[in-house]
Order: sequence, then C-alpha cells, then structure tokens
Amino acid sequence: MASLRNLVILTGAGVSAESGIATFRGPGGLWEGHRVEDVCTPEALARDPELVHRFYDLRRAALETVQPNAAHHALARLDAAWPGELLVVTQNVDDLHERAGATRLLHMHGELRSALCAACGVRERWEEALPPESECPNCGMLALRPDIVFFGEMPYAMERIEAALADADLFVSIGTSGAVYPAAGFVQTARHHGAATLEMNLEPSGGSHWFEASRMGPAGTLVPAWVDELLATA
Repeated sequence: MASLRNLVILTGAGVSAESGIATFRGPGGLWEGHRVEDVCTPEALARDPELVHRFYDLRRAALETVQPNAAHHALARLDAAWPGELLVVTQNVDDLHERAGATRLLHMHGELRSALCAACGVRERWEEALPPESECPNCGMLALRPDIVFFGEMPYAMERIEAALADADLFVSIGTSGAVYPAAGFVQTARHHGAATLEMNLEPSGGSHWFEASRMGPAGTLVPAWVDELLATA
C-alpha cells in the first residue's frame, strides 16, 4: 500500500445503517410503505408535492436522532491525515460524514439538509420543514424542492467523480448494494484506469465480482481497522 497516493471511496446506506438510518432496500427499509414512484421521482413531486415534501421533512427531522458511527469517524480521520488526494463520494443524503469531520466529500445524490430551486438551480442550506411552494431566497420564485436526486435525474458532479476515478490508485466501496447506477459502475471505471479495488460490505454485493479484494462485516468494525492499516503506510 506504500505506493498508493490517490484514493476514491464510495459509501452507501450500509455505512449509515449502523447509526440507525434505515437502508434503501430490504424489510424495514426506508421506502417501506411508499412506492419509490410515489416519493422519489419528478413525476411524484408534480403529482403530489405534499406527500413528497412531508416524506423528506420527516427524514430531515430524523437526523436529529442519530449520530456518526465508528466508520464515519474513521473516514474523517483518514480525510484529515491522508497526504495524497482523497475523495469520499457518498450516495447517502444524511450529514453524518460532515458531522464526523469529513471535508473531502461529495454527495452525489443530494442532501436532506439542503433545498434546490427548480427555477434558478440554487442550492440552499435548509434545516426546517420545507412546505410546497416555498420561496427561493435567491430568485423569489415559489420553486423550492428537496435537494435530492430523484430517480431519472443525473447525480451531482459526475465529471469530477469520473476524473477522480481516472486518477485513483485505489477505489474502495463501503456499504453499497452494487445495484444502483451510475455508482455501481465506478469499480469498472477505476479498474479500467488501473486502480486497485476493495469492497467492504456486510455481504457480497451485486458487483462484488468486479473487485480484486473484499472484506465482509459491519462497516463500524472493518473501516477503522482498514484506516489504521492504510495510515500506517502513509
């Protein structure tokens, strides 16, 4: 690992699950009781804005009840100490990475504590409930919506992510299902450009066969141990 300099780390719902945030898939998952089409598509927002805004208001409020776990803190420690390039790309819309201290971080699917103006495109920090027809502080239009990348929409900062993957010496995926694109294809991009690849997950994901190495178990155990190993070689 002594030759490693540029790292790209992808985190998914499995990282935040250990803090008590429900995962996207499976029994008891976040979307239980709601079809994805009813709460996470542009069509749903147009059809029933009250339901969509209420759904994300509840999720935003729930952030007050959870704290970063050992995996978040370990990645923040890596963020602070790693001498080379580092980009943590998260599919999660919570703010647990930031609250643990991460700074070299990108939310590709948006953020619960942010509002997006559908009229002017400005993204605003937003802590409270976000009623439909809320006024944009920038342009004055009644066009604020949850700053969440809905199904069918393009994730944020894909050019930056692709550039980081092209320069990476190591790509690590932590707590992801390997089923949601484009993130599920990051391992292939990284390998194409010559990066080593590592998956850490509770169980093999849909894309496990693309990874050169894997570690199975809870993120709160695996990630701190891996960060210790990595920093010992830095």
